[in-house]
Amino acid sequence: MKIGALTEVFPGENRVAMTPDSATQLAKLGHTACIQAGAGAKAGFSDAAYAAAGVEVLPDAASVIAAADVIVKVRGPDAQELAALRDGQTLISFFWPAQNPELLEAAAKKNLTIIAMDMVPRISRAQKMDALSSMANLAGYRAVIEAANNFGRFFTGQVTAAGKIPPAKVLVVGAGVAGLAAIGASVSLGAVTHAFDVRPEVAEQIESMGANFVFLEFEPTQDGAATGGYAAPSSPEFREKQLAKFRELAPEMDIVITTALIPGRPAPKLWTEDMVRAMKPGSVIVDLAAERGGNCDLTVPDQKIVTDNGVTIIGYTDFPSRMATQASTLYANNIRHMLADLTPKKDGVILHNMEDDVIRGATVAHMGAVTYPPPPPKVQAIAAARPKEKPKELTPEERRAQEVAAFKAQTRNQVSLLTIGGGLMLLAGLYAPASFMSHFIVFVLAVFVGFQVIWNVSHSLHTPLMAITNAISSIIILGALMQIGSGSFMVILLAALSVFMAGINIFGGFMVTRRMLAMFQKS
Repeated sequence: MKIGALTEVFPGENRVAMTPDSATQLAKLGHTACIQAGAGAKAGFSDAAYAAAGVEVLPDAASVIAAADVIVKVRGPDAQELAALRDGQTLISFFWPAQNPELLEAAAKKNLTIIAMDMVPRISRAQKMDALSSMANLAGYRAVIEAANNFGRFFTGQVTAAGKIPPAKVLVVGAGVAGLAAIGASVSLGAVTHAFDVRPEVAEQIESMGANFVFLEFEPTQDGAATGGYAAPSSPEFREKQLAKFRELAPEMDIVITTALIPGRPAPKLWTEDMVRAMKPGSVIVDLAAERGGNCDLTVPDQKIVTDNGVTIIGYTDFPSRMATQASTLYANNIRHMLADLTPKKDGVILHNMEDDVIRGATVAHMGAVTYPPPPPKVQAIAAARPKEKPKELTPEERRAQEVAAFKAQTRNQVSLLTIGGGLMLLAGLYAPASFMSHFIVFVLAVFVGFQVIWNVSHSLHTPLMAITNAISSIIILGALMQIGSGSFMVILLAALSVFMAGINIFGGFMVTRRMLAMFQKS
């Protein structure tokens, strides 16, 4: 099959759906590639780079559509682009079928196969094709950069000779892929970062990244996550609690980044006009949901505005496009992985298997029929784990009872071990020669002392202990070598085993230490 990439006609769109590297990978699947001249220029990929990768560079969109069996794009087609496609052709791009029913019907009437990259199911096997996550990751990072560019202060706090500078306070609403990327970027810049999500199970992820999870004192009546790992619509009672919490936080926050989206629905309004009015002059709001109506009441899509009280609201809808080279590379890889699934034999022949969860989920039109919405995937999507219940606080009496029970259990174990050891010693005393017993007693005492020394060392010190005190093993080796010359076979055997095990301890310990030190060496 020939895969063709078109120039994006949407104003301000700088990405491209094919890169020279992805075209090289497509050739390994048995496909050939062509691209419209200049399609990759805004993303930093020249026509010469495509030609060097074996891609045929054609002069215009009509030539690409005429030559290619599969068309790849970033943005979904408009009515004019869709009309230009050939009957029976395959289009792979973002499509947003729930928001474009008329376009979807027109595609079905033309017998087009539409694979919507925004409909790739969120199951583990499909992560490599998840273009939404790829673009959201870039958008979250870029949102922090845009906020920093419009914020008049440092993100990190500083103590200087001229005075103390407090750190910026950032609130990230929504902890999906974009939200987590924004959290990571703002924390790395030194801001005091807070984050909220309707799914309480993401609290651990947020806190592990160095941010503070904003808790609500509310017992939810529903799970906060819908199928596929997305957030579900909240109940009216939960929404009121949520807005009340945001009103409480608004005067304190310097930067607010909103990322909340629900598939197939307009963006929920989470940052109301009164919250904007309560913010300090110079504060910044970055609304990543602007393309779907915005999470903020005052967001204007594709614009940056400044309110009467000096709050900057950024409603750009092209954050990934502002990092066009990297965004194109990631998106082209998503497309390439999708085509790899469509070409299972790597022979250049596309097999559109509608029994495959990923292919069926992403296909919104096929063989003259609208196939959206897809059935639930047979494989369980990335599930939202239930929040772990906090351990119950024990009373002093309960804690004392636990300690007594643990002490009794430990005492029983020690008595059992001593009984077994005493029995073995008795048997050895009855049947073993006197010369053996003198050596055996030293051996037992050495084992006991060594066990007590090592067992009482904190676990966090085990590796330094292994590195520094491996020389102690040399004492064992010297003692064992002195015993090897004994006339008793049993003593010789035990001495040989001591040499062997101590040698493993020495060489193994220093090997582990060397590997650990190498991890901390600068490259």
